[in-house]
Amino acid sequence: MKLLFDQNLSFKLCQTIADLFPDSSHVRTLGLSEADDRTLWDFAKANGFAIVSQDADFAEMATLLGPPPKVIWLRSGNQTTVAIAALLRRHAGMIVSFEGDDEAACLEIY
Repeated sequence: MKLLFDQNLSFKLCQTIADLFPDSSHVRTLGLSEADDRTLWDFAKANGFAIVSQDADFAEMATLLGPPPKVIWLRSGNQTTVAIAALLRRHAGMIVSFEGDDEAACLEIY
């Protein structure tokens, strides 16, 4: 699964979890830092990414529009990059299962 990290998360996550999700990227790296949510949604959909965000807006879009793309909504509050990486690692199996579920649009992780 390729993850696309939203602006509200560190670009360093791409390297930190590359062993689990090797083709992941960050909006900043792709020149999409200033893009609106719909543009990011369309980019993720066209390029096979799942969006990872702490923003409820993407979860709402997933409910309204359905997948793809899938949304991983981090509900842990503001955390360090190390803590977010650990959260993703702890839930890696759940994330992989989520990818295989064609009906699921949003995965909430606490």
